[in-house]
Amino acid sequence: MKKLIIIKYGELTTKKDNIKFFIKTLKKNIESSLKGIDYNIEYDSGRMFIFSEKLEDIREKLENIFGIHEIVIGYEYDSIDIEDLKKNLENLLEDKTIDTFKVRTKRSYKDYPLTSMDISRILGGVVLKKVPGSTVDVHNPNTMIDVEIRFDKSYIYFEGYRGLHGYPLGVQGKGLLMLSGGIDSPVAGYLAMKRGVRIECLYFESPPHTSEAAKNKVETLTRILSKYSNYIKLHVVNFTEIQETIYKNIPHEYLITIMRRMMYRISEKIARRVNAKIIINGESIGQVASQTLTSMSVINEVVDMPVIRPVACLDKLEIIDLAKKIDTYETSILPYEDCCTIFVPDHPVINPELKKCLEYEKEIEYEDLINRAISEHVVYTVTPEDKKFDDIL
Repeated sequence: MKKLIIIKYGELTTKKDNIKFFIKTLKKNIESSLKGIDYNIEYDSGRMFIFSEKLEDIREKLENIFGIHEIVIGYEYDSIDIEDLKKNLENLLEDKTIDTFKVRTKRSYKDYPLTSMDISRILGGVVLKKVPGSTVDVHNPNTMIDVEIRFDKSYIYFEGYRGLHGYPLGVQGKGLLMLSGGIDSPVAGYLAMKRGVRIECLYFESPPHTSEAAKNKVETLTRILSKYSNYIKLHVVNFTEIQETIYKNIPHEYLITIMRRMMYRISEKIARRVNAKIIINGESIGQVASQTLTSMSVINEVVDMPVIRPVACLDKLEIIDLAKKIDTYETSILPYEDCCTIFVPDHPVINPELKKCLEYEKEIEYEDLINRAISEHVVYTVTPEDKKFDDIL
């Protein structure tokens, strides 16, 4: 008998011809996360198996890896004989308290002489005999006993832990996340990663109008997100000169629209530099003036690259619930202003006209400003262990 972790793939099993690529990427991500831990890993198109003396430590790591449907701690046996299965289950039931239960059998080995129903019925009898007071409940059991028969090996397990689901990080390439200090953009980054997109983050600072604490807050948000990917590169662009130029030369109702168009231009240039396929942000339809459909259309006009908005159709409460789930909420609500919250006009335009934007932008030499900001921007590599910014907050 060997105690092990069994990983169930879930959505990956729908990939057919591409499943090998998805599973190999998942394996690579797991190996990257388990550095410093002794283990052995085996896999096929149906399951992944991890053997180690530190299964609980490994399980905790696996809970932050996308592409896993379920994490199971179970037992592997070198026999599929029904009598051996009965004995093995009986040994596992020693001193185990069971109220209601169900035995669920899965046979990958289809030439086995008994059906899954037969095996479940026989092993259910073992439980009833071994654990006095236990009863069968096929609809809502307190204990689920899973049995798998895979060619020359069998597996029995009771414990299952929900994985993050989604696709393994990296199978969809890279995206650049426009990360502010607010609630929405970290959630957008998390949801993009869940679909297999590795992210780099871009933050616009505007000193002295934005504080060092505001930047530290974003760096902390990046660290929280990095626990799902081991590391994230954070690009910090000084936006002061561009923002002050806009404020001095553009009608104030168009300040936010023009500012966002400049941010998009910078985002696309940096995204192409780092080979990102998409820009990602936390815009939610109608939430603020720059996020009406008209505003998003006019702002989006400056880029040729796809812009993905994972939280676009979620309301604020739904986004907050997700932020709490991924542990970014408490950091996001810290009261430090970012570029998007300073110089906000009393009455920003909610249905901007593209023609006016183009006319106003002729008043500023924005290409030189953008190129200078990009050439001087700073890149940090942030990891889950890097907590140097927390104390500052």
